[in-house]
Amino acid sequence: MNTSNTPDRFAIVDENGWIVFDNRQIEEAAAAKDFFTQLHYLPNRSFASKLMGESVIVEAFDAPLIVQSFRFDQAAQKVVLVFNYSYTLEITAGAFTTEFLPKFFLDPWDRIYGETKQEIPFSFSKTAYGEFFDSLDEFDDDSVVFNGQRVDIQPIWQDETQVESADWWNQAYTGEIQTVTSPEHQKSSGKFEVNPGWNMDAPAETLKDMLPRMKLPKSRVLILGCGDGHDAAFFAANGHKVTAVDISEHAIERSKKLYGHLDNITWVQADVFKLPESFNNAFDLVYEYTCFCAINPKLRNNLVQVWSRCLHEQGQLMATLFCMYKRTGPPFGGSEWEYRETLKKRFQTLIWSRWRKSNPRRQGRELFILAQKRKLL
Repeated sequence: MNTSNTPDRFAIVDENGWIVFDNRQIEEAAAAKDFFTQLHYLPNRSFASKLMGESVIVEAFDAPLIVQSFRFDQAAQKVVLVFNYSYTLEITAGAFTTEFLPKFFLDPWDRIYGETKQEIPFSFSKTAYGEFFDSLDEFDDDSVVFNGQRVDIQPIWQDETQVESADWWNQAYTGEIQTVTSPEHQKSSGKFEVNPGWNMDAPAETLKDMLPRMKLPKSRVLILGCGDGHDAAFFAANGHKVTAVDISEHAIERSKKLYGHLDNITWVQADVFKLPESFNNAFDLVYEYTCFCAINPKLRNNLVQVWSRCLHEQGQLMATLFCMYKRTGPPFGGSEWEYRETLKKRFQTLIWSRWRKSNPRRQGRELFILAQKRKLL
């Protein structure tokens, strides 16, 4: 990917839709409106825009646009979406039902996400959510009737069962399934004939930076979806005892070819949702990078349960998760809002920080989390 035009400044859109830049909340309505108007995607699916004359990567806690008020003027046949800073989108009722409503999706918490014509996602405040439903003629679990027209509302995540198969991942490793489109990502790594698009040929940047700082005692580390084993090898090189799991036999073969000489790594070919009972409470640390985004999104709560059951009572989760709007995959997208809600029952957050020193291919979309396993009552 060409990263020459990737911004090196960052702006935050917080949970309530306010913009934060240089550690202050933006107050200037004109600057905010320009920012919202110029929202766009970078090639790596990060959000970007311009703010106060500068190009910025946009770190949105939820969606980068949050509807604060939903208005339907039936007499004028016009829908108005009102955001913070008095930024508005005015849509004719006809265009709303033909162009906007078909791009409304329900998340697992029954929250609605929509998309602008530029495919920028927006979510709803509680007030706007209520106003939207008040404007409907009727609704059920799968559809709404707005201004006399019925429109189906799809779940934001489809049931992507193909990625639950070891065969699918084996084919991805052998190139039978194309997982990326960028020619740069398709090149051989020099070690293998096929280099999958997710393989960085090195440990994760967050891991290289944070593990030395954490000063962990020698720990039993579990890595699910280990891929080519670069992260497993980094833990092992730092003195930890690692169990590295992947559903793909090709991934395990590749890992052993690269790092089979390290005697403190145990390689396991297994489905992460079918781990043996011997894994229960057996690990001090679960390390997560690019497994959560690769599984069927409908199984995300199940994966969090796996992390919890594999950790002992004082165990910790160290994770880097992707923040991006991407309904198909792998990798599948997600948001900080989703990750907070998914984790909060079983984990207590210790560190929660957007990462700003990522590999350029992933800059602007990585969230680093360190969390303590909760004791469930």
